[in-house]
Amino acid sequence: MLLSQRERIRHCRACGTPVDYRIPADDNRERAVCPACGTIHYENPLNVVGTVPVWEDRVLLCKRAIEPRRGLWTLPAGFLELGETTIQGALRETDEEAGAQVAIGALFTVLNVVRVGQVHLFYLATMTSPRLDPGTESLEARLFREDEVPWDEIAFRTVRETLQHFFADRSRGQFDLHCADIG
Repeated sequence: MLLSQRERIRHCRACGTPVDYRIPADDNRERAVCPACGTIHYENPLNVVGTVPVWEDRVLLCKRAIEPRRGLWTLPAGFLELGETTIQGALRETDEEAGAQVAIGALFTVLNVVRVGQVHLFYLATMTSPRLDPGTESLEARLFREDEVPWDEIAFRTVRETLQHFFADRSRGQFDLHCADIG
């Protein structure tokens, strides 16, 4: 998938020269290559990390205060930062978006969203208390029983699929790792 011109690298991060897009020697795809210093710039997917926080029989969802999908519900998640592991990022996002403290569990879903260049990773998590203190990216954070989840107001397909897997696995008493491509 080629990114739009707006999203592509335009200048070398090493020297500032406008880059050329071409296939470098010993490679098999077009890359941003600096004609001045020879630096090859790789454009790779972004990782989105989050949790499926649970308190007793309820799941924590956050109502988004930011675009995209402002006003819709999501699991606490966001972009992984440099210098942190996926678990550290998931814990940070859960704290930032919901003010929830959790004990992290197993990796639960890995969802490839190729069209936007993202990989979403959600971990199971057990809340250590029901206390919530939503941050600036959330209008509200709330615990939902399965029959209370606002399915028509879920912000992202990755969140919907993760929740569907969670409730199905919980009902059969066994949690598995779920991997899928989101079209």
